[in-house]
Amino acid sequence: QVQLVESGGGLVQAGGSLRLSCVASGRSSFSTFAMGWFRQAPGKEREFVGGISRIGSSSTYTDSVKGRFTISRDNAKNTVYLLMNSLKPDDTAVYYCAAAYVSWETPRVSGYDYWGQGTQVTVSS
Repeated sequence: QVQLVESGGGLVQAGGSLRLSCVASGRSSFSTFAMGWFRQAPGKEREFVGGISRIGSSSTYTDSVKGRFTISRDNAKNTVYLLMNSLKPDDTAVYYCAAAYVSWETPRVSGYDYWGQGTQVTVSS
C-alpha cells in the first residue's frame, strides 16, 4: 500500500508557472509504480493530465498541456513532480497524483490503484 500527498497548488495569474509535488510513502517501493497526474474541474469528470513510467524513461501528456507541462520523478525521494508553465484559466482544477502497479503510464482513471487527496490550482485571467 502507498499513501500519496500532493503539494504546490495555489493561485497564479495566466501565463505563470507552478510546480506540483507528490510524495509517496508506504511499504511498497516507489519505483514499483507508474505515476499519473489528473485534474478535475467543478462539474467535470476527472481527466488525465500526464503520466510517467516506473523508471522515468517514458512520459505521456494530454494534448491540451503538451509543450507546457512536464512530469518528472525522483525515485530516491519518492516524489513525482508536475511543472506547469504558461498556465491558462482552463487549467484551473484540483490536481491529483495517482500510482499504478504497472511499468508504463496509462491515461485511464481505472488504471491507477492509489490516489492523493488533491491540491487546488487556480489560474486567474
